[in-house]
Amino acid sequence: MSATVRLGLERISTLASHLPKFTRPTCHIAGTNGKGSVAAILSSILLESSLSVGRYNSPHLVEVHDCIAVNGESISYDAYKKARDVVEEADRKHTCGASSFELLTMTALIAFEQARVDIVVLEVGMGGRLDATNCIPDPVVLVSALTSVDLDHQRFLGSTTAAITREKAAIARNQVPFVLGAQKHSDVGLVARETVEKLGGIFLNAPRVHHHHRDNESSLDVSALLSGEGGATPSQSIRFSILPFPQAIEAALPLPGDHQLDNMGIAAGIISSLLTSPRPGLPFDLASKITPTSVATGIQKTRWPGRLSFHAIRSLSLEETLPKMVLADGAHNRASANTLSAYVHQLLCNLPADSHINLTYLLALSHSPPKTPIDTLTPLLAAPHPSHIRVHVRVACLPFSPPAGMPWVTPVPPADLARCVEQLAPNMRQSDVYLPGSEDPRSSLHDALRWAHRQGTSGSGQQCFDLVVVAGSLYLVADFYRLLAEEGLEDGLRGTKG
Repeated sequence: MSATVRLGLERISTLASHLPKFTRPTCHIAGTNGKGSVAAILSSILLESSLSVGRYNSPHLVEVHDCIAVNGESISYDAYKKARDVVEEADRKHTCGASSFELLTMTALIAFEQARVDIVVLEVGMGGRLDATNCIPDPVVLVSALTSVDLDHQRFLGSTTAAITREKAAIARNQVPFVLGAQKHSDVGLVARETVEKLGGIFLNAPRVHHHHRDNESSLDVSALLSGEGGATPSQSIRFSILPFPQAIEAALPLPGDHQLDNMGIAAGIISSLLTSPRPGLPFDLASKITPTSVATGIQKTRWPGRLSFHAIRSLSLEETLPKMVLADGAHNRASANTLSAYVHQLLCNLPADSHINLTYLLALSHSPPKTPIDTLTPLLAAPHPSHIRVHVRVACLPFSPPAGMPWVTPVPPADLARCVEQLAPNMRQSDVYLPGSEDPRSSLHDALRWAHRQGTSGSGQQCFDLVVVAGSLYLVADFYRLLAEEGLEDGLRGTKG
């Protein structure tokens, strides 16, 4: 079992040849950012359409088996162990030498076979062409899709967005629809189309999804949200048109952020392709199951933890009784940090004039050259704030717990992060940068939350608010969720965690 990333299909293909054949109809999703959100939306729609659904996301969040879900729920550890034992026995017996991710991917495929799900939503791990998920046989692929492409994992995928796109778009299959989502880099569309057409795929652009404001729709009450007074992140009212439905679909999307409209468009494009280009031999009639009502209801029921998820946390100080709002987001590269920064800016813009907000970032980053901490932190720490309010920014520089089965993933040392913070915000006071006193990641996070609470709720102005943002790595978000579960710190949940 490798302790490093080893892209390639030789090992997992050999392993698959000694295991029960994977036969579940599959939607295959690649991309740099957004593929998890697309998988969550799509799975919810299919589940609401009376289909049994398997979903595989990577990385896992809290426990290694929570990346494998059946019908919207992570499979039990017993079900995971049953499938994993089959896979590991085959790997040992036939000396396949599969990597950790390959073993996990094959475990997911076997679990879906054992559960006999109707359809699988499969998220690519890294890249696409040589990713372990690309071992699935051509006949099972119903549709492929590509979400937003940006610079990440350049050491493995290439140094330009064009090179990365070629790797990711190479999950396309002959005569199978391929849905491309909206892109910010102009070369992605051209390269993706070229790659898909060379492989014989049917290239489709995702439909546009628009905000659809109703006259009686209430706006976001950020003051109530941050004050812990019952405000909640409202759903986004959206509208889009897809074939074969004659009428536009209107729905409430509970995932916040304008970027989710692009992700919703990809999910909508996948649904349209399933209905207009059905694979022959399916044991069920998708047209009789997927309806405008099931699509709208499935969108409304979507949950996706760790991505712009609000949590009301009980104070860690005896002197303070009001809950503090924590926004957890797994932003881990410059593009996703830009998305998080834009959302935080949107929140701040909705605060009353002359407000004062204590904005505290609890940050950890993975060591992943050539990506640098400066690249990821710049959108968060160098972006201007709205002029009508006063913003006091503080930063805690933290480690995270090593993710199970991924020994190659290591955190950037907190002291290195602190030097980056000093470079990006040279006027920040030394007392506004926190370094942990413990080497234990979860103790460090707990202490940082106490620090954030202790330093908050101060400042001049008509109103004063606090917002704590846990970000920089999904592995830090995972530590945060473990802390919530272990210590019962959460008063109430706002947003997208299911």
